[in-house]
Amino acid sequence: MSIVHSTRPFEEDAKKALADDTLRGALRHATDLFAGRRLASIEGIDDWEDLRERGRAIKEHALFHLDRYLEEFVANGERAGVKFHWARDASEACRIVGSIAARVSARKVVKAKSMTTEEIGLNHALEGEGFEPVETDLGEWIIQLAGELPSHIIAPAIHKTKGQIAELFVDKLGIEPTDDVLQLTAAARKVLRSYFAESDLGVSGVNFGVAETGTIMIIENEGNIRMATSLPKAHVAVMGIEKLVPRFEDLEVFLRLLPRSGAGQHLTSYQSILTGPNTGGEGPDELHVVLLDNGRTGMLRREVTRQSLACIRCGACLNVCPVYQQIGGHAYGSVYPGPIGAVITPQLAPGDRSSKLPFASSLCGACRDVCPVKIDIPALLLDLRAKVSADGPALERRGFRLWAWMMRSTARYRLGAKLARLFPWAWRGRAGAWTDARELRPLARRSFRERWKRGELA
Repeated sequence: MSIVHSTRPFEEDAKKALADDTLRGALRHATDLFAGRRLASIEGIDDWEDLRERGRAIKEHALFHLDRYLEEFVANGERAGVKFHWARDASEACRIVGSIAARVSARKVVKAKSMTTEEIGLNHALEGEGFEPVETDLGEWIIQLAGELPSHIIAPAIHKTKGQIAELFVDKLGIEPTDDVLQLTAAARKVLRSYFAESDLGVSGVNFGVAETGTIMIIENEGNIRMATSLPKAHVAVMGIEKLVPRFEDLEVFLRLLPRSGAGQHLTSYQSILTGPNTGGEGPDELHVVLLDNGRTGMLRREVTRQSLACIRCGACLNVCPVYQQIGGHAYGSVYPGPIGAVITPQLAPGDRSSKLPFASSLCGACRDVCPVKIDIPALLLDLRAKVSADGPALERRGFRLWAWMMRSTARYRLGAKLARLFPWAWRGRAGAWTDARELRPLARRSFRERWKRGELA
């Protein structure tokens, strides 16, 4: 299964979302709530901008020296008993997890919330091999029951109303109709607890890996990840190679940045710091870490695209994006939606559909302003747009070259404006889809300079 899960044109999915008033209402309510909580959580933090700068600098340094820190991370982790696996792409990562599941004779696999396992389509792959993967995060489990994919990085079911979730539980779990939140969560808890007790393999993602100690860190609010990484006899953590930080003390910076930026919390409820298996007589007998490339090394080559890998998956850019607030995550057709998805997806999964995503932005810069590690998303969007334009139709490229040539000379600009007035039919009919939702006003009969010379503006 690809990171891009829709075969329809982006424009089609976006129009469908815009026509769904229930979806847009749920999105606006949730994103406004997250954005408001974020602002409240950073009030009174005098060093917030300094904290962002420290986070940016740590990630920039780690990514620039990623080869060295990966070697250090693996060496220290192996000394602690971790078994590492290198996966060049999604299919190889899925094969590795599947082979571990088969070796431990796992029937049921409990999965913690992980965008990386969504990226590689792990559930689909495990089901194809006869395993039963069960999401244990409440939001992830809801969309698994619905047969959908996440609509938000930290709130997978953000697009669903309470009423829709209640109907889903009645249909899938056979409970009595209710819209009481406590009853709905109690029904979910009852089902999920049985899976924890019966599972042989737990699968998670990784928020941060520490090169200095070979440690992985996973943060959450529900506590289900902790059970998925401690109760089964084996634990597999799927980790993008970009998740490394050099030193253990670097975690302090990100533990302040991520929860405030994502959910407006001072601290997440649970932080699991795992260095090797069966630590202190508790936990699984085996800890496996799958280090995933899947296009990431290609993003490292250029400074402008390298910063994409600094993302700590907080979702803050989604909560302020005027485009995401209107169309939601599914319209992007990728497991990574919103502004960060619009720059990550075309790089991880190039194609006709993903090439349209960098254009799904107003370039207002709100995403850059809230990013906890100061990723310049607008610059990335423009860089990717330029690549699409360079690879675009020959007629379009010639048109832009002609426009650039004309704009570099005052005389050519004036000549072009006169020709446009004399022959409006030659250019107005070629504006294409741009005019579907915009009014292209006709040019004035005389330019400002001509009117000024005639004394009409005196």
